[in-house]
Amino acid sequence: MFSDVEKKIRKGNKILFTKDSECLKNLIYSMDKQNRKTLILWALDCAKIPLNEFEGRYPNEFRPRVCLERCKDWSEGKIKMPVAKRAILDCHAVAKEIHDDVYGAICHSIGHAGSTVHVKSHALGLPIYELTSMVLKSGMKGYEKSIKEKIDYYENQLIYWEKKSNDIKFKWADFLS
Repeated sequence: MFSDVEKKIRKGNKILFTKDSECLKNLIYSMDKQNRKTLILWALDCAKIPLNEFEGRYPNEFRPRVCLERCKDWSEGKIKMPVAKRAILDCHAVAKEIHDDVYGAICHSIGHAGSTVHVKSHALGLPIYELTSMVLKSGMKGYEKSIKEKIDYYENQLIYWEKKSNDIKFKWADFLS
C-alpha cells in the first residue's frame, strides 16, 4: 500500500504522495464524485487540523490562518479572487521562508485547501501535503498506521460534508451558485 511512498522516501523526494499514490486511490475516487461546493466545505474544514498544528509551532505566523479566512470569504462572495489569491500565495510563501520541511508541507496543505474555492482539483493538495508532513514528522518510519487513520478521517469527513452540504445555510458566491 505504501510502496510508492517508500520509493519517494529513498529517492529523497520532498513530496511523498501524489495523485497516483496507491493509498489515496479510494479517497481520490470519492473526491472525484463530489461537487465543488462539497469539496470546498470539506477542504476548509479539514484544513483546521493542520492549521492548529502549524500555529502550535509558529504562533506568530498568521498567513496560513488568513489564507483560510480569505478563501472562506471568497467562497461566500465577500471578497474578490485577487484578495484570496494573494492570501493563498502568501501561505505558500511561508513554506519557503521557514526552512522547515514538516511545517512547510503543512503550509502547502492549507494553501491547497483554500485554493479549492478556485478549482476543485486543488482539494487533493490538502492530503498530499498533510500526509507528507506526517511522514516527515515521524522520521519516515512507523508512519503507516497514522497515515491510514488520517485517510479514513478524510473519507469520513467527505461523507459528512456530502450529506451536510445540501442542508446547511451557506451563502455561496455567485460564481459558485
